[in-house]
Amino acid sequence: MADSSGYKDYVAGLLAGVATVAIGHPFDTVKVKMQKHNTVAHGITYRNSFHCTARILKTEGIKGLYRGATSSFVGMAFESSLLFGMYSQMKQSLQGSAQGAGPQLQVIIPSAAYSGAIISFILCPSELVKCRMQVQGTDSLVPMSRRYDSSLDCALKTVKNDGVRGIFRGGFTTLLRESIGNAVFFSIYEHVRYHMHLHLKYASPDHRNLIDVGVGIASGGLGGIAFWSAVLPLDVAKTIIQTAPDNSSSRNPFQVLSSIYRRAGLKGCYVGLGPTIGRAFPANATAIVAWEVAVKLLGIKRD
Repeated sequence: MADSSGYKDYVAGLLAGVATVAIGHPFDTVKVKMQKHNTVAHGITYRNSFHCTARILKTEGIKGLYRGATSSFVGMAFESSLLFGMYSQMKQSLQGSAQGAGPQLQVIIPSAAYSGAIISFILCPSELVKCRMQVQGTDSLVPMSRRYDSSLDCALKTVKNDGVRGIFRGGFTTLLRESIGNAVFFSIYEHVRYHMHLHLKYASPDHRNLIDVGVGIASGGLGGIAFWSAVLPLDVAKTIIQTAPDNSSSRNPFQVLSSIYRRAGLKGCYVGLGPTIGRAFPANATAIVAWEVAVKLLGIKRD
């Protein structure tokens, strides 16, 4: 995917992260609120993602959809920089000089899973803050005395009350989600990209830039849908673990999912599927297009 371009791979990834949050955060807010409210035994239950969105817009306006975005921008910028940078570098290292006829799963999967595992250590604290801010707004179950004024206030109070371990609550679940999800994402992305370019290789050179954007949209969007379809139950468990008011509650994602399944069935394990899939295509398509444009502008060679 990349030559020895060093820091450029990480710069391209950073730009992809910023683009992802700008497009995807409102969808993510709806997803988190549905996961929190529709898996507990008390409080309002949203009929669907449109009902949830309407409630937020009615009571908080557009600002409510971007609740917690500050930590998300910071987290996603670093996360995407490391994810795309490490993936590119590790894939190049495992491939060596041997270029196969197409995407090689024995190279893609370990590169993506390892990169996903590493970024989980950055994502976990930033997503904990983001989720706690997101569940504070419309129809919140959080008492006024325990609400936060800002993302920074949330981070500082969490560390003060629970220590460093508290800010990494849900870390194991995040690691599982990111390692499995990114292995799926990059496998789908690489294969769709390869086969689309193969079928479009005789297209007019005059349309090459437009074709590249179209391929990026399709491959990134489908990769994003595959990612979230594979790991959404783990994400539901992570939201419950990170927003639980009781520090003694379980941090084991499988115990959490078992409890949700007994109470709400399989549907409960996939709460937030609508806004998640709705976000997955445009957010990941934007990320891939931003990444590939940055790769071109920075002069990074790709296979």
